[in-house]
Amino acid sequence: MITFKLNGKKVQGEDGQTVLQVAEKYGVEIPTLCHHKALDPAGMCRMCTVEMFDGRRTKFVTACNYPIWEGMEIFTDTETVHEGRKLIVEMLLSRCTSVPEIQNLAKKYGIEKSRFGEDNENDCILCGLCVRVCEKMGNSAITLTGRGLEMKVDTPFSVQSDICKGCGACEFICPTGHIKLENINKGEIKKIPSEYELGLKGRKPVYVPYAQAVPNTPAIDRRYCMHFKTGGCQICTEVCGVNAIDHTMQDEIVELEVGSIVLAPGAKVYNPGKHDTYNYNTNPNVVTSLEFERILSASGPYGGHLVRPSDHVEPKKIAWIQCVGSRDEHLDGKGYCSGVCCTYAVKEAMLAKDHCPEGPDGLDAAIFYIDIRTNGKDFERFYNRAKDGGVRFVKSKVTKVDHNDETGMEILRYVDAAGKLQEEEFDIVVLSVGFEVAEETKEMAKKLGLEVDKNGFAVSSSFNPVQTSRDGVFVCGAFSAPKDIPTSVIDSSAAAGVTGGLLADSRFTLTKTAEIPPERAIKGDPTRIGVFLCCCGSNIAGVVDMPKLEAFAKTLPDVAHVEVNMYSCSQDTQEKMSEVIRDQNLNRVVVAACTPKTHEPLFQETLIAASLNKYLFEMANIRNHCSWVHKDAPDKATLKAMETVRMSVQKAALAQPLTEPKLSIVEKGLVIGGGVAGMEAAKNLAAQGYETHILERTDQLGGQARSLHKTWKGEDVQKYLAQLISDIESNELITVHKNAEITNVEGFVGDFKTTFKVGEEETTYNHGVTIFACGATEYKPTEYLYGQDPRVVTNLELEKKLIQGDAGLKSAGAAVFIQCVGSRIPSRPYCSKLCCTQSIKNALALKKANPKKPVFVLYRDMRPYGLRENLYREAREKGVTFIRYNDDKPLDVTGGDKLTVSFTDYVLGKKLQISPELLVLAAAIVPEERNPLAQAFKVSQNQDGFFAEAHVKLRPNDFATDGVFLCGLTHGPKPIDEAIAQAQAAAARAVTLLSRKEISVAGTVASVDSQFCSGCKVCVSICPYSAPLFNEKTGKAEIQSTLCKGCGLCVASCRSGAIHLAGFDTSQIFSMIDAL
Repeated sequence: MITFKLNGKKVQGEDGQTVLQVAEKYGVEIPTLCHHKALDPAGMCRMCTVEMFDGRRTKFVTACNYPIWEGMEIFTDTETVHEGRKLIVEMLLSRCTSVPEIQNLAKKYGIEKSRFGEDNENDCILCGLCVRVCEKMGNSAITLTGRGLEMKVDTPFSVQSDICKGCGACEFICPTGHIKLENINKGEIKKIPSEYELGLKGRKPVYVPYAQAVPNTPAIDRRYCMHFKTGGCQICTEVCGVNAIDHTMQDEIVELEVGSIVLAPGAKVYNPGKHDTYNYNTNPNVVTSLEFERILSASGPYGGHLVRPSDHVEPKKIAWIQCVGSRDEHLDGKGYCSGVCCTYAVKEAMLAKDHCPEGPDGLDAAIFYIDIRTNGKDFERFYNRAKDGGVRFVKSKVTKVDHNDETGMEILRYVDAAGKLQEEEFDIVVLSVGFEVAEETKEMAKKLGLEVDKNGFAVSSSFNPVQTSRDGVFVCGAFSAPKDIPTSVIDSSAAAGVTGGLLADSRFTLTKTAEIPPERAIKGDPTRIGVFLCCCGSNIAGVVDMPKLEAFAKTLPDVAHVEVNMYSCSQDTQEKMSEVIRDQNLNRVVVAACTPKTHEPLFQETLIAASLNKYLFEMANIRNHCSWVHKDAPDKATLKAMETVRMSVQKAALAQPLTEPKLSIVEKGLVIGGGVAGMEAAKNLAAQGYETHILERTDQLGGQARSLHKTWKGEDVQKYLAQLISDIESNELITVHKNAEITNVEGFVGDFKTTFKVGEEETTYNHGVTIFACGATEYKPTEYLYGQDPRVVTNLELEKKLIQGDAGLKSAGAAVFIQCVGSRIPSRPYCSKLCCTQSIKNALALKKANPKKPVFVLYRDMRPYGLRENLYREAREKGVTFIRYNDDKPLDVTGGDKLTVSFTDYVLGKKLQISPELLVLAAAIVPEERNPLAQAFKVSQNQDGFFAEAHVKLRPNDFATDGVFLCGLTHGPKPIDEAIAQAQAAAARAVTLLSRKEISVAGTVASVDSQFCSGCKVCVSICPYSAPLFNEKTGKAEIQSTLCKGCGLCVASCRSGAIHLAGFDTSQIFSMIDAL
């Protein structure tokens, strides 16, 4: 090592290092303009000039290329050095007056205006970086030419060069933006399209696929890398500080021996450029729905600013065209419905309107559709919100999109619901493209020997929806059919559950225990708080002034570190946070981001990884409480965010480590409900080795499935049901209790005690988990003469007739189906999801019984989603007549000698009548309102009466109450295949607890200070979880920590202040109030 003095301090460097390299190592700033660590130093700009004393005299040297030697002394910021740099900057300001980099340097050195004149046209500072990097690439296509004031960067003979390889290194390295590749390269310049940004933005040959990629490491694209093109360059190798780059690496073939395979390859979106009806290939303002998602994103090509791609002008009108590449077998389209497009178009339209001003000058968003298929849970409410929010829905068939060269607008031509040709202009046209199976996926299926349908989707049975045609190979997500996120997540858990049953005997044989670092003791240490502010894309940063919030946080007491992250929940940010906590010796952490409901556990895990107690953490919800609710008042949102962060910091400063006691888990399950979902859940639990009891409140198993004839695929439901019941009743690990009524529930996750009665006999069952599969019922209509005329039946009643082989169904008389009976109305605004497919299936059954039988389906929107569209097409081909009626006008049914159905045809605008001999009502699926199980297990129901999951997308099978899960119709309307998948998924989620043997109880629980307890018993009466008990011997209240959920009701109600809630101590709450 070489020792010398740097600004009077002894420093060390390695032989061959320059003064600049050692200065950077010790944090001494030396300005440079022509230096880049990937290039050999040149000393051209002279900005890095420093004073060097060799023991006899002082001289000036350029730090970037002057090597260090023993005993030398370097001074980086003497008055002489400062004046020299100032003169250089002043001359550069004269040459490049409008260049921001030079303006910033001039400001730093106190220069307001150059004495040598101004040149606002020139933006080249003659740093030579471009010339040297071109040499490094092995090209030398450009050089510095001329002398004095005439010096410039140029190609030979000042013409575009055919030597240039178009790598763009010169343009990339230029600090002022002077170099433009198109001025140098003779050929056509094409950007490398970013796969993540779908070509809306370019990327480099060395790139990270996307911000939250796992693993978050760069990749080198061999197709564009200059090393693989010319054998030169390798700049990345030289600048990589950890020697992570190996240009000789090749793909490897890895062999794994496994017990089963789960296929989750997903799907790709349809390419509308194949047959360019909408001018997608030639017009940048015609984009796909996925591209529009990137346009809206804060991390997207336009930073979350909604603009027209062609000219970056803010749009006034945007159109969405539905079913692009779906529901159309012509021109390489797909006949099936992609299932997700309608809902994401509604979402995008609402988000787009949020990006634009409200009022008369707000965005005109129009969705051109065939049928709106918002048939998921709560999706219909979302659709209604969009309509109420001003989104236009136009029932139509779009025929063409043309570009208006004069206005820059897109001319959208369509046929409206009345059959008339219309046209309208829009700034942006969004094509709602559907899903299709990728060719690579088809090839993989072929190698595995899997049966696929004509479109490449994996074939599976409705009764085992995640099992492929090959034993041991399972499928989930969009490879089995087009699906949305909640359904795909349910599928994935189902596949895990079925796989778990198959491999139950091998459980834990290959498991590795994660090593948790020892917890760092903080007692006696000074408080050091780290504040991590999250932009959450544009969710927060689009409203809250993050730089201002960051500066404010740095002023708060005990705050030792503040940083801003784009996405604090990403894996790379989590790892970075853990390092910062250790490196900065932080002992309290505040994250200002979104809701702790979903993300607090994630950040607590980060603290554990950093050797901190997880309860030394506080979360400030500046998204829900600030940016979302005050999106139209950014100044107020910022002020509120500052106050929120200040309160959180005050609370965190008083946080103390808490312990989590361990509890053993009772390795048994309870399933409430003996329908298909309940039995499938119990069957899977038993397959994984766990004793399970089923409580069925009726005298027979099967639930609604007892009334089902066949699935939409034609599978025999009754045959399947009989086999399932037989399997359940013969399984030694499963006990069925019929006519059971739950009378009491006690306990908590891992140790529930459920008491139920069968007749007069009462039994208490001790179990670790509970699965709700208590089903729902078919709505019994009060309209359309139901219950008054035997010719009026519901779909389920028709299915019973089909099971019984009712001969009357073969008659030649007409049959009419009326859709949405009891659904999509103000008192029951949800879609019942399965009714459209059920009516189509039953209509086909009537046609099969008598092909000449007239069958009509009266509908508002036909919603046979996904692959069920094929059934809809078959019904039309076989003569079933589908008529859309105007639901703004009454649909009447009159009786007498003949039934008469009167309605107004939506297309013709005329009133029509049909006289059927059979009227079938597609009745809604209705839950049990105010289900007593909700109170018993402390779980919630949504406003429609269905049980509410913990998170729609992340935890669709879980309740917010730990240890309780749900599946089937009790969660929401769904067909039998989805109910079975959710049952298997619920069992898989339950096994994640049962397989643990023990669990930790939360540290944030209440406790009673007996010396202050007055024995009033208010806490006992008010607690919804029955956690407090009154000890008759002591006359004092006690808290059962295993039952306590930390809600704080007992603390707030205690008259004597005897109850304290760990993590929410009175002193912490008061400190937050004082902070305001």
